[in-house]
Amino acid sequence: MQNKILVVDDNQEIREVIRVLLGSEGYEIMEASNGSDAIALAKQADLIILDIMMPQTDGFQACIRIREFSNAPILFLSAKGLDQDKALGFSSGGDDYLTKPFSYNELLARVKALLRRYQVYKGKREEVEEPVLQRQDLKLDTNTHVVYQNGKLVNLTDLEYQILYLLMKYPHKIYSIQNLYESIWKEPYFYTANNTVMVHIRNLRKKLEVDSDAPSYIKTVWGKGYRFE
Repeated sequence: MQNKILVVDDNQEIREVIRVLLGSEGYEIMEASNGSDAIALAKQADLIILDIMMPQTDGFQACIRIREFSNAPILFLSAKGLDQDKALGFSSGGDDYLTKPFSYNELLARVKALLRRYQVYKGKREEVEEPVLQRQDLKLDTNTHVVYQNGKLVNLTDLEYQILYLLMKYPHKIYSIQNLYESIWKEPYFYTANNTVMVHIRNLRKKLEVDSDAPSYIKTVWGKGYRFE
């Protein structure tokens, strides 16, 4: 089955370039020119490439809305390349961020990596050691890839789920930022990846903790990394 990719950009030429590039790789391409249309089409997508500066609803707001019903990976593709823009993209629920102008090879590589991780964590691995991880009042179901806290569903993105799964699977084990990045992103570590990992940890804490500044699940081990209590 072809993966469906939703390309959202108010620039028709950019949509056309991406459609030709990814279409030649066998992907089915859907297009939207604004955030409102993106939200309407997102349920059908296996991956979403999302611009930020668009009419009606910008990319950040569209991402937040999409995360209410979809865990499909979202790749921000934007001319806004400041660190705070990237941090806001991750905080909104994005999984990756690529700045314009972009390399076609890099875009294709990131699309393939995001889809590969998404398919793996949708349950396409043949072996699962523990079908359910129960730690404190959190229950992580590895078959359905959902997390419950005191019986209430917690809505996590794909990368947030992967991070939590790794930490819960090996509680009390300290993971450095480099360990987490290379284990989850499946890419060589580089210094600027620190911010990427820290933003995702912060988002996880906001969703799980009563007080994210005094976490009871994911602890910071200063100078070393993170561990799950």
